[in-house]
Amino acid sequence: MRRRRGALIAAALLAQLAAGPSHAVAAGWEPTEQCGVVRGGDGPLGGAQVTLYQAGDGEGSRPRVLGRARSAADGRFTLDYRRPEDPRAVLYVVADFGRERRGTAHSAVALAAVLSGAAAPPELVVNERTTVATAYALARFTGPDGVTGTYPGLQNAAAVAHNLADTGTGEIAAPLAAPPNGSQTSTMAEFNTLADLLASCVTGDACDRLLDLARRPGHERPRTTLQAAVDIAHDPGNNAAALFDLAATTPRYGPALPAAPDAWTVALRYDGNGHEVDGPGNLAFDADGNAWITNNYVYKADRLVPTCGGRTVLKFTPTGQDAPGAPYQGGGLYGAGFGVTVDAKGSAWVGNFGFQGRGCPIDPTRLERSVSQFAPDGTPLSPPDGWRGAGIAQPQGMSADRAGTVWVANCGSDSVARIPDGDATRAREIATPGVQKPFGTSVDPAGRLWVGGNGSDTVQVVGPDGTPGPTVSGGGLSKPLGVATDSRGNAWVSNSGILPVPCGNSSVDDLANAVATEAGPRPGTSVTFIGSDGTPAPEPFTNGGLFLPWGVAVDGDDTVWVANFGGHRVARLCGVNLAACPPGYRTGQPISPAGTGYTSDGLERNTGVQIDPSGNVWLANNWRTVPIQTNPGGHEMVVLIGAAAPVPAPKLGGPAQP
Repeated sequence: MRRRRGALIAAALLAQLAAGPSHAVAAGWEPTEQCGVVRGGDGPLGGAQVTLYQAGDGEGSRPRVLGRARSAADGRFTLDYRRPEDPRAVLYVVADFGRERRGTAHSAVALAAVLSGAAAPPELVVNERTTVATAYALARFTGPDGVTGTYPGLQNAAAVAHNLADTGTGEIAAPLAAPPNGSQTSTMAEFNTLADLLASCVTGDACDRLLDLARRPGHERPRTTLQAAVDIAHDPGNNAAALFDLAATTPRYGPALPAAPDAWTVALRYDGNGHEVDGPGNLAFDADGNAWITNNYVYKADRLVPTCGGRTVLKFTPTGQDAPGAPYQGGGLYGAGFGVTVDAKGSAWVGNFGFQGRGCPIDPTRLERSVSQFAPDGTPLSPPDGWRGAGIAQPQGMSADRAGTVWVANCGSDSVARIPDGDATRAREIATPGVQKPFGTSVDPAGRLWVGGNGSDTVQVVGPDGTPGPTVSGGGLSKPLGVATDSRGNAWVSNSGILPVPCGNSSVDDLANAVATEAGPRPGTSVTFIGSDGTPAPEPFTNGGLFLPWGVAVDGDDTVWVANFGGHRVARLCGVNLAACPPGYRTGQPISPAGTGYTSDGLERNTGVQIDPSGNVWLANNWRTVPIQTNPGGHEMVVLIGAAAPVPAPKLGGPAQP
């Protein structure tokens, strides 16, 4: 009996090996059964081949098939498989009809759902909504062979998919359905309209039309509904109006959009615990993809109630919740502004600009001359009054490099502070005679610091050792704010035009006097490109929806993203890697719609923008766009899901793909 049992086990293993290496079962994996149902629109889909995959891990790897089943007439299926030992393994399901219905109208139907990243539901639902969630969240990890990626980007992306669709019901997930999303923005309606768009093929007869419209310029036509959704996520402005018209032919999910968007970006808002975010200024990601976020003010919901300087630094998980113990206090925190970075050792650094309203009991001059430092777990490493000296005065932009150096732009003392190896006791001041009111900073791949002068229409380069380099002027530089460097050492600088940040007086009222109205973009609103040799392009870039541009970020494809303090929009420009742009595009040409950019009613006045390791674009809703206010701070972070090429974290000198 024992010999017969051993022979049966050996035969089973040989059968698995004969099926190919992707079916091999690793020793010690846990047997698991997963029930589910495939649905299209309001009804079940029988006859679908349902395949469970483990996503590939790293460059050159391929997804592994863990199990297969066939959906019955009522759409139900059962997958028997062995759960991978690796707790970080990303699992996803694809239900398709391609092999059995090839050449028919519905051979393009492929629906998907992410199984990992949240507790597995008793019954997994695979439908158009879960497919849109999978396509957008995993857009930057999905290729012709399936899903492949590395930690933490892939794992975080899988978790974010569950913020969009509930795989246990096939309905809208709670984070998307509830405030600060839900009925407060149009994203839920847009998400439903995208599901309707896929339904035009799944339950309708518009597959060819969908695949034609979803095709990205310069790329092959997608073959399935899943691939079509991925392509739309990559190029959301392509054929936006025509795709909306197609979705309207098959209304299945509601509420839906009443009119076509300018682009199919999915903007999800995060507000942590709902009563902590007030004036987020900027953010930086740590090695696990958590977002460290500066907070200008103490949280108060009423915009008419004056508020004082924020005393916390926020830390959001990749899915928008508070990290353990967050928000963090101490270390001299008060009225943080635009300055935040994570260094090579994982410490988070925050610049205390001293933002506050009128009538606050604290003299801001006592606290606006320091930076705060925190351990990865939020423990303050700086003294109760923060790290001082080295000319630190109203610090704004901050950057870190691969050697461990932390840089601080001293907006109030026309200098930068260099903190070698993250040791603030060895910090020294470096004069920047070429710039006044140093504001935005970025470290390039060579370790050079680029710092813009908001009061001088110039940018200065500082060597890795602190040696002052050339000063750049011209090229449209005008009251620059954000600075970002690309993988080739070029710099991209946002020009606010006539929006000087008041380093001499940091009250809310004074800054409010400098804010533009919503009448339209101001003169000088543009982005300047500066070559790695310090030579600016002859003319700045002025299109793509630029409207009081502030923060700048460069993604893993060297594409440029610009936050705007006006217009409820983000701009996306073609960078130096022309292969990542539509065919025929030039460096600086807008990829986002030329007149509007990527707009969203979830955006307000945005300052900071950064790209996470999953390819999500994070923007800080720094100020609200409402009149008559003494507490102008915005209350959310806004995340464009899967919109950009991922960037490794922490950012230590120029972007690069993970």
